[in-house]
Amino acid sequence: MSERGLWVLGEALIDCVAQSDGSLQPMLGGSPFNLACAAALQGADVGYLNPFSTDMFGQALSAKLASSGAKALHSPSRKPTSLAVVHLEKGQPSYGFYREGIADRDYNAEDIVSLLKNHPAGVLHTGSLMAMPPEHHKVMHVIQFAKALGWTISLDVNLRTRVAYDLPAYLKAVSKMAALADWLKASDEDMQLLGWSDVSYDHAENLARQWTALGCSRVALTFGDQGAWLQIGEVHAQAPAKPIDFVDSVGAGDTFWGTCLADWLQPTNGRDDASAQAQVAATLNRALCAAAFNCAHRGCTPPNSEQLRLLI
Repeated sequence: MSERGLWVLGEALIDCVAQSDGSLQPMLGGSPFNLACAAALQGADVGYLNPFSTDMFGQALSAKLASSGAKALHSPSRKPTSLAVVHLEKGQPSYGFYREGIADRDYNAEDIVSLLKNHPAGVLHTGSLMAMPPEHHKVMHVIQFAKALGWTISLDVNLRTRVAYDLPAYLKAVSKMAALADWLKASDEDMQLLGWSDVSYDHAENLARQWTALGCSRVALTFGDQGAWLQIGEVHAQAPAKPIDFVDSVGAGDTFWGTCLADWLQPTNGRDDASAQAQVAATLNRALCAAAFNCAHRGCTPPNSEQLRLLI
């Protein structure tokens, strides 16, 4: 694929991380926002579609996006920044969200479609809370028009079932969105929550086959500290997670998938089967190294291209 743009539609929020003394420490986050930063730090041409708030948190999110090299594509909103309360248990996060009347939902689907129409087709990424009803109606509208315009659709399933008001409707919306995805990432937890059986690192090939049966041409499956599977067409690679001094896993999946997308957005030439296999393995290795770097730091901390180069 020749180099085109990566545009991201999704939440940007403040993770209020619970501390042992009962206080909350604010950290910049939101899965699609994290991914936009991670991909931009690897040299991808990234635009972020949702509005930031004009409040203090929104200004901080906007500044972080700019410092990563990504561009904000929407005018600011006067609505407040969304909040998430995060509890860490042995480095693993659980979330509670405050998502009503907030800035990153303050957009019109037709305005996003107009932006897509006036830009060369690239990759449109979404997922996470964007699949949660009723937000998914706007997002599905955007995705359907984007596909018709020739955009490649990337989806990170990234389920947040504990905050869904209507869980069956949420899971149904995720399935509909996945059926429109060209490139897709799912974690072992995502697949378990969707009710899939035999979800394990050892059964990654069978699990990937279920996603490709929906029409996905590129699939990444992550299995926490066990490792990950990456597939492009019929070519695939699987590798264990990198050993690290673990701090927490906040944003690890976002960093992993953002690194994959950045790798695929670089100019490529035709390859024979052997070199295609090597390229899939190389992309997986880069993504695992980036995720390991992230997990060795507090909060979502993706590496830049030089930091990642030193790890490979």
